[in-house]
Amino acid sequence: MLDLKAEPLTPEAFAPFGDVIDTRTADYFHINAGRTRRYHDLAKVETLGEQARALISIFVSQPVSIPLELDFLERHPQGSQAFMPLHEERFVIVVAPPGETIDPAEVRAFVTDGRQGVNYRAGTWHAIQSVLEREGEFLVVDRGGEGNNCDEYPLALRVVLE
Repeated sequence: MLDLKAEPLTPEAFAPFGDVIDTRTADYFHINAGRTRRYHDLAKVETLGEQARALISIFVSQPVSIPLELDFLERHPQGSQAFMPLHEERFVIVVAPPGETIDPAEVRAFVTDGRQGVNYRAGTWHAIQSVLEREGEFLVVDRGGEGNNCDEYPLALRVVLE
């Protein structure tokens, strides 16, 4: 069993796996007669393969227990996948770099502060949605279209919080 301690989520630490989505650290410009701040282009949406298209969904997730025990990670080889909490839900993120296999030494765990979202790059291994404390609603942007876009890799791991 791989034991991980979830570290605070920062853009620098998460950069090998994708983007942190956080308006507090992003530039904006005004639109709608100056009444709206637009935080523009916060993450790169990847849709690879034929007839690919971007999907926008809402996921409603039940909370997990800590320590969080998992027995696999998954990846989406043909597109990115973004999760943005709608009500400041904290969640645990477990990731590993893209590749055909997972090196346990490269697996990382993070915990959000509730205002941060993430965008996993295409092919990045990650855990299933793992919201803390209470049910969570997330805006999800990912790829739709033909072809297999979900692989699973067996890996037993346990995550604790710092």
